[in-house]
Amino acid sequence: MTPERNRELVKRAWRSFASGDKDLIATFFTEDAEWLAPPGNATAVALGGSHHMVGRDAIVHFLAVDFSRMFVADVAVAFRGLHADGDVVVVEETMEATLASGNAYSNDYCFIFTLRDGRIHRVREYMDTARAHRMVFGDS
Repeated sequence: MTPERNRELVKRAWRSFASGDKDLIATFFTEDAEWLAPPGNATAVALGGSHHMVGRDAIVHFLAVDFSRMFVADVAVAFRGLHADGDVVVVEETMEATLASGNAYSNDYCFIFTLRDGRIHRVREYMDTARAHRMVFGDS
């Protein structure tokens, strides 16, 4: 696929994540997909999950079920950049939401999507982990 088509695929995938529709979300990932975030990130710690999700089913469960347990309301994503080169698409964004605790959440992210055969095969997620920990767990 062309870089332009890959960029569009990631845009459509991102819209599917917001839908919470497990079947729709699953169509965007390879069966052996991986999602890697920084170890000890606040979301994984708060939900008792892993920073390294392996397999489409684990990723879909996180996006369709677990995500909304943490980020309960007012989820908004502002894209800062969407860049494609071959089978790699880089997304820069700011996400804001209300946490289950009632605290406000706002953090910048960078996602690197690697595509294979027209589906997402690997995601590397980067964010300000210290900032996220302060918003999720307080200053302690």
